[in-house]
Amino acid sequence: MSQIRQPAVAGMFYPGNPAKLRQMVEELLQDVPESTTPPPKAIIAPHAGYVYSGSVAASAYARLRTARQTIRRVVLLGPSHRVGFLGLATSSADTFRTPLGDIPIDTAAVAQINALPQVHLLDQAHQLEHSLEVHLPFLQESLESFTLVPVVVGDASAEEVAEVLELLWGGEETLIVVSSDLSHYHDYATAQQMDRQTSAAIEALRPEGIGHDGACGRNPVSGLLLLAREKGLHATTIDLRNSGDTAGPRDQVVGYGAYLFGD
Repeated sequence: MSQIRQPAVAGMFYPGNPAKLRQMVEELLQDVPESTTPPPKAIIAPHAGYVYSGSVAASAYARLRTARQTIRRVVLLGPSHRVGFLGLATSSADTFRTPLGDIPIDTAAVAQINALPQVHLLDQAHQLEHSLEVHLPFLQESLESFTLVPVVVGDASAEEVAEVLELLWGGEETLIVVSSDLSHYHDYATAQQMDRQTSAAIEALRPEGIGHDGACGRNPVSGLLLLAREKGLHATTIDLRNSGDTAGPRDQVVGYGAYLFGD
């Protein structure tokens, strides 16, 4: 029997109305200038509500325009916000559903990584997890057709995450997406300083340079950086702002960055 993962965040982090959601995502993507750089192999993008971080996320997703028909599978990793667990969690669903339609799960890939000792089938970790879901409408509007490998990352080492990514790395048909915001609830100037330091560590592919309070997705980010270093990729910061720049006060802000990884 088919199992469908229904969205938990529609109405909270993005509109539940399909027409309104599609218009919002399209406008965010259209606001990003055209780029002549090759499409990335991997991206890091934020996962807050679209009014806060949507424009930062769009700066990364807009770079997929030229790969719209090439990318056929997306490996999406994000941190767990509600459930504590060791390792990485997969889902038993074979479809994820958003207001924009259904996304088929690459169940063969899920089965492949489930064989690793650090990976567990844990639907509870996916039930209310927004770190993955906010990216799905961007992917649906940016790509023509794709399957999804959704992974929630708990208490896992960079090496454990990198091993999962290595199994799923694939070729130009596979895009790696890591979901992460940056610093949380500092004043504007402090957040800017912290987020610049985190961005420097990402660009240097140095997971050890990211503090525990530097990024909520530190664990999946660290795994990507470790593997990107082994594969000789380069990381580029293309957007770095915080909620004080987009839609909020500046006494307690959340940082957002968008990063591209390629040859």
